[in-house]
Amino acid sequence: MRVTQSQQKSRSANMAFTLYALIQTAILFTNAIAVLHEERFLSKIGWGADQGIGGFGDEPGIKAQLLNLIRSVRTVMRVPLIIVNSVCIVLLLLFG
Repeated sequence: MRVTQSQQKSRSANMAFTLYALIQTAILFTNAIAVLHEERFLSKIGWGADQGIGGFGDEPGIKAQLLNLIRSVRTVMRVPLIIVNSVCIVLLLLFG
């Protein structure tokens, strides 16, 4: 079975790694962090609000830093994520 040039071009166009795909991946990853619920999910795996808090002067561990990152993303990125998600949905509806 021979593959024509047009079929080859359409295959490569479907599998292209684009800037939009990279941005969409970052948005999906940020959405995944934003929807993690502290009481329902994080506390069950030992990452609740009371865990990971060190003493005064101690450097925070990786767990405390990740918890702080999750809380910060949920707090700061709530409104921008709504706007960015809406723009992405409109772009996908318009351009496929």
